[in-house]
Amino acid sequence: MEARLTQLLKGTLDMCLLATIAQRPCYGYEMVQRLAQQGLSLVSEGSIYPLLSRLQQRGYLEGYLVPSTDGPPRKYYRLLPKGAEQLAEWQAEWDSFAQAVSQILKGAHADVDPRSAHPQPDLRPQ
Repeated sequence: MEARLTQLLKGTLDMCLLATIAQRPCYGYEMVQRLAQQGLSLVSEGSIYPLLSRLQQRGYLEGYLVPSTDGPPRKYYRLLPKGAEQLAEWQAEWDSFAQAVSQILKGAHADVDPRSAHPQPDLRPQ
């Protein structure tokens, strides 16, 4: 099951990161904690930093340093207007995709006799 969840997460983690940062600026470890609180406990710091860098290069995020009382300055990320636009587009795509998958899964549980959906030919000799 974990392998399937990892694959699902791979295709959606960038969107989840933008949505998390859209709520309020945060730093890497804080993002991991917030995602885990929402049920995405598979996310690690090592998996988000390459994505954050890519999102920043695309102009979706801005990174900035904030002094920390617990050690070196922390790099926080905030959403830029281009990132907000991209997030809205990804959310619309996700809503459409999730709705389609939900409909398919609901159909899989319909009260249909699987034998009637694909009748078997009568192979008895006549």
